[in-house]
Amino acid sequence: MLLLKCPKCGQKMKYNSASGMLTKKRKRCVYCGHSFKVTDSIIKKV
Repeated sequence: MLLLKCPKCGQKMKYNSASGMLTKKRKRCVYCGHSFKVTDSIIKKV
């Protein structure tokens, strides 16, 4: 479980990857709808 921060709106959200490969994964922000790379926005491992 990872804690991510949206680069556009700054909201924090949890993300659980089914596989360990995070290099090509993208996440859509549940608050503003912005899509961003998971690896660039990891705050910490929860």
